[in-house]
Amino acid sequence: MYIQREIKEKFEKLDTVYPVLAVVGARQSGKTTFLKEQLKKLKSSYLLFDDPDIRNLFEEDIKKFEKQYIEGYEITILDEVQYCKDAGRKLKYLADTGKKLWITSSSEFILSKEVLSYLVGRVSIIKLYPFSIKEFLDSKDQKAFTNEVFERNLWEHMTYGGYPKIVTVEDIELKKSILKDLYDTMVLKDIARTFSIEDIKSLEEFTRYLSLNIGGLVSYENISRDIKISFQTLKKYLDAMEKSYLIARVQPFFNNKTKEITKQPKIYFIDTGMRNIISKSFDTEPEGRLFENYVFSELIKLGLNIKYWRTKTKMEVDFIIEKDNELIPIEVKLTSPDKIERNLVSFIESYKPKRAIIVSYKGENKKMKFNDCEIIFTNVLDMRKYL
Repeated sequence: MYIQREIKEKFEKLDTVYPVLAVVGARQSGKTTFLKEQLKKLKSSYLLFDDPDIRNLFEEDIKKFEKQYIEGYEITILDEVQYCKDAGRKLKYLADTGKKLWITSSSEFILSKEVLSYLVGRVSIIKLYPFSIKEFLDSKDQKAFTNEVFERNLWEHMTYGGYPKIVTVEDIELKKSILKDLYDTMVLKDIARTFSIEDIKSLEEFTRYLSLNIGGLVSYENISRDIKISFQTLKKYLDAMEKSYLIARVQPFFNNKTKEITKQPKIYFIDTGMRNIISKSFDTEPEGRLFENYVFSELIKLGLNIKYWRTKTKMEVDFIIEKDNELIPIEVKLTSPDKIERNLVSFIESYKPKRAIIVSYKGENKKMKFNDCEIIFTNVLDMRKYL
């Protein structure tokens, strides 16, 4: 059963404007499945660049490639185009000769200046992540549910993640096995191969280190010391992992540099199931840092600009959303609190936002007022309505 993805409306609008649409995201997040679904009523061609014959012809003679694979079709999908040399120049040629292309990439290499500089004005980039909580519930055909049923689904989504192949199997050990295979492929192929990393062992050690420290402030100096890799190597690994959609860095929000001095990012995993297989921890009860990472992953799937707030006096708010010239602080709690805690009070008094959100794993939805700020207590699914 195909699950409709939330990017569909945006994709259809942009498709009327641009000759090239690039759908990017982690391996197995559903890019190819999504594009093939959009092709059902069109005369189309699908080309996978893992095939050396297709890749070699594209690299060696773009006009022969055009004649062999593209002429006569309304749309052509070029899958995993990041593996090709001089991709930007060749894609520009095809776009400029009137060809309609949908391209995919499991790496942000496609967004690099070597490719993107040739496609200015010709391409729009759409990110596709693993299933959101809404898409996950759709896959389970859950249209209405009690709190108990919702929490059970939420736990499964948070624990094993949203990769479509994992969501569609029921056996727990099979879910873990698929996650492990997917991680191995991501590290060896998308990260090591694309970014020319030879020391796989140290890359895996670094990845595990991050999985055990989600949501903490990142000290490059401490990490370099703890796992014995150079600062330059650490930066290379971080960039490669981020551009391969394994992790994301969250930068601090600050207006007052005398009070909010930290420039250290926090690191979260895009998919919490992937984080759990790397850390080898599948808790039967929700854990605070994991739920915080889970809320982050749901926010990033909404395409939001996410930061965090921390002061010299260690006042901290988990996430700050900047949207339409509005600041929206978001606190994450396992259990909905009875009152507003000091950290959020401090941010509200400093920045006077119109609304603030407290997202909890357990607890009833409600609202209250504090200093003209509407405080919204909600769950991770209903959170979307306020963003």
